[in-house]
Amino acid sequence: MATQMTQARRGVATEQMRQVARDEGVSVDWLKARVAGGSVIIPSNTARPQKIHNVGIGAGLKTKVNVNIGTSTLRADLDEEVAKARVAVKYHADTIMDLSDGGDVPAIRRALLEAAPITFGTVPIYEAYSRGVARHRNPLAITEDDFLDAFESNARDGVDYTTIHAGITKEIAGRILGARRSGGVVSKGGTITAAWMLKHGRENPYYANFDRLLEIAREYDVTFSLGDALRPGSILDSHDELQVQEMVNVARLARRAREAGVQVMAEGPGHVPLDQVAANVRLAKSLIGDVPYYVLGPLVTDVASGHDHIASAIGAAVSAGEGVDLLCYLTPSEHLALPNAEEVKAGLIAYRIAAHAGDLVKMRDKAIKWDRRMSEARRTLDWESQLALSIDPEAAARIHARTGQHPGNGVPCTMCGGACVYVMLPQQRQGQGGEPGAAAPEPAAASPAAPPG
Repeated sequence: MATQMTQARRGVATEQMRQVARDEGVSVDWLKARVAGGSVIIPSNTARPQKIHNVGIGAGLKTKVNVNIGTSTLRADLDEEVAKARVAVKYHADTIMDLSDGGDVPAIRRALLEAAPITFGTVPIYEAYSRGVARHRNPLAITEDDFLDAFESNARDGVDYTTIHAGITKEIAGRILGARRSGGVVSKGGTITAAWMLKHGRENPYYANFDRLLEIAREYDVTFSLGDALRPGSILDSHDELQVQEMVNVARLARRAREAGVQVMAEGPGHVPLDQVAANVRLAKSLIGDVPYYVLGPLVTDVASGHDHIASAIGAAVSAGEGVDLLCYLTPSEHLALPNAEEVKAGLIAYRIAAHAGDLVKMRDKAIKWDRRMSEARRTLDWESQLALSIDPEAAARIHARTGQHPGNGVPCTMCGGACVYVMLPQQRQGQGGEPGAAAPEPAAASPAAPPG
């Protein structure tokens, strides 16, 4: 089966390429060349059971946002996860990842694939882990075949991209326990893989069998997201030796995937102090080349529990401005609990803001059009347009209406009232007089005042 990359190399423009070109306002030929070279990916599994809205991820395209959902071993409620998936779609997530490791993982995955007709990712090691728990009551009793079977199971079900922790080797795992890390190893998939290697004294199955993974990925056009098992879990651990050594391995594997015609992106941290965020992106890109870069956060402080979506959105905005292509959101419940649907929304909105802020840096001429329209709507007190242009129109409308002010255009909000800058100076220009500080005139309900010129 031809992948998006191999078809682009043959000069074929797929339906997915044409859709992404329309969405991004670029030519099909421009996009096709970048998919062929690997600087842009379009994750799109050929076995996906339903038609989805595909997105392009990579250089020259808008920054995308991923939403993580999924069960845990302590809470596995499929209805809750379906509700979260629908929230993610409603509030315009670009991709969604199912991180389920509790309950019937394959069944949960299939239900969420159906509920979320957008680009969909998973972490196959979580399925292998759940098999170990179900069959042996010991997740580390899984075999090398369990690692590979889990990956192929995800591919057959139609998953568009998978996080594979292939960069952590047996040699690196052997140094983890003696490493001086404040936050330890915080990647769940990375921890499972490292613990399995230490217990069995064997190489990482995803590293040792990478050629087999490439064969499966080519068959279904599954995109690799090469995971960062050793990402820092504390700002004190940023850019330590373990993280950088894994990143070097990831860079090598990314080159192998691209040579094989398999779409690939690389994952990044984690917890990084603000003054190191830009340096992290530059270091990663110097190693991985021009393959898309996907980051979790990064969190710029470790003390924002309950507000980690804000702390991490700060790092995400800087990362996007430096060239990161896909942002993985965090929610207010990070480090505390499995998120609920409202927390999924809060995290997604924070990250969409971060993504757009980054786009204003790296593709200003395109991104600024949205802000220009909002500025005009504010200047003219065009409330209908202001609310519609908001990144969260529902929240904007709720706040605007809560004081009972007149909803009509041309009327100032209760923040400044008669001192509204968009009322006072236009009145003077139009010769309407009006005392500074006086309350703005209330228009009749049937005929709201015209927006000031």
